[in-house]
Amino acid sequence: MGPSTGGRTRLSGMQKQVLTLYRGFLRAARSKSPEDRRQIESFVSAEFRRNSKQVDRKNFIYVEYLLRRGKKQLEQLNSPDTVGLSSMNATFSETENPKN
Repeated sequence: MGPSTGGRTRLSGMQKQVLTLYRGFLRAARSKSPEDRRQIESFVSAEFRRNSKQVDRKNFIYVEYLLRRGKKQLEQLNSPDTVGLSSMNATFSETENPKN
């Protein structure tokens, strides 16, 4: 680790996109009421944490899908008419390692 990294690990482009998306959600939550803000921050934190544990970092196609989905949700959240977020629980067999 050289002096340019300040002792930190360099992030990949995809990792930077994920962090940018996360910060975008937190910024968007600031524009909502205090109650909605807490709910949004809690939901976003839980979703990112869950995906960080369940999704294989090398499954780039699925990570890109989650990024696209997150960007669409962020666009909706930035709308003044949107109050909060919701989630749909779905299981995708493609995220697991098939035995074929």
